Amino acid sequence: MATIEAKLQPNPPVMKSQKLFLGVQIWLRTFAMATTLAATWITITSKQSTEIVGITFDARYSYSSAFKFLAFANAVVSACCLVSLLLVFLLHLQGSNPNHYFFLFLHDLFIMCLVLAGCAAATAIGFVGRYGNSHTGWSPICDHFDKFCHRVSISVILSYLSLIILLMLTVGSAIKSRQIRV
Repeated sequence: MATIEAKLQPNPPVMKSQKLFLGVQIWLRTFAMATTLAATWITITSKQSTEIVGITFDARYSYSSAFKFLAFANAVVSACCLVSLLLVFLLHLQGSNPNHYFFLFLHDLFIMCLVLAGCAAATAIGFVGRYGNSHTGWSPICDHFDKFCHRVSISVILSYLSLIILLMLTVGSAIKSRQIRV
């Protein structure tokens, strides 16, 4: 009698938690991919020209190695999120093997660190651009290039948002991979 009831039970708790885990993984990875792709696009299209004392100056992301790194790191992470989205689908079809989730954990950790490095580099240069540095004689430029600075700030904020999402994914993958039996 107990086996018949077990077969008739529509949604065992284990299946429900696996579907919830899969749904959260898909949603977070899609959102991380979207935020990093948006941050990449905003960074790459950030440019402004202004005239100061009769001389035209340009501000572009390509003039700063930190902003180039932010753009390319976000682009790589966006592509990696797409790959990991496909990987999550494959892992779900193969069953919930914790050994496979360990590799997903390493993948998530790597792309999280890549976004963190890009955010740190862009934040440091952005701070100098906005406030300058009186000890070294660097003047702030954001009062002359306000549109450029605003767009880069939005890109950095989106990158930090994707960093938080990737941190949640890394923790989720770590928890899932802790179930490894040696």
